[in-house]
Amino acid sequence: MTPNPRLAARYAKSILDLAIERGQLDAVYNDMLFLRDVCRVSPELLSVLRSPIIKTDKKKKILDAVTAGKVSDLTTAFNHLLMSKGREAWLPEIVVAFIDQYKQHLGIQTVKLTTAVPISDAVKQSILDKLKTDRKVPQIELNTEVKEELIGGFVLEIGDELIDTSIAFDLHKIKQQFENNDFIYKIR
Repeated sequence: MTPNPRLAARYAKSILDLAIERGQLDAVYNDMLFLRDVCRVSPELLSVLRSPIIKTDKKKKILDAVTAGKVSDLTTAFNHLLMSKGREAWLPEIVVAFIDQYKQHLGIQTVKLTTAVPISDAVKQSILDKLKTDRKVPQIELNTEVKEELIGGFVLEIGDELIDTSIAFDLHKIKQQFENNDFIYKIR
């Protein structure tokens, strides 16, 4: 299946606008987080949604069984609309687009911090405080990950910007300098 970001953005915008209009934005956001997690852990569900062989009413019953009691009526109605339009295969893309639009609507900046070892909550908070003052972003969602191969330091991803202060990155730069013989020219 070819990704279709325009379609995903259009459907995400429609459910976002409807959720705002009905005062259910946070509930629908939580529903979308649930759907995102379900799509991530259940490749079987994705196969069902993308299957051209399985009939729409069967897909609807399966998705309703998965989401019963876990999503709002608005999200259920939206899922049914997707199926009636034959767009259920794009549900994971639409969910991700909705989450992005939700964060943009509320001015939330997502930041990913990757470190070599787990860091304390105090260090996380100081990073958040520094980013809030330097970037003038009122709300930041910090996602952390630990990758031992960084050896030390950290990698910070802010939107399209990447700040890499890891020892692994420094070692890679030194390796490139040796491969390019940068040090030989400086000796002569």
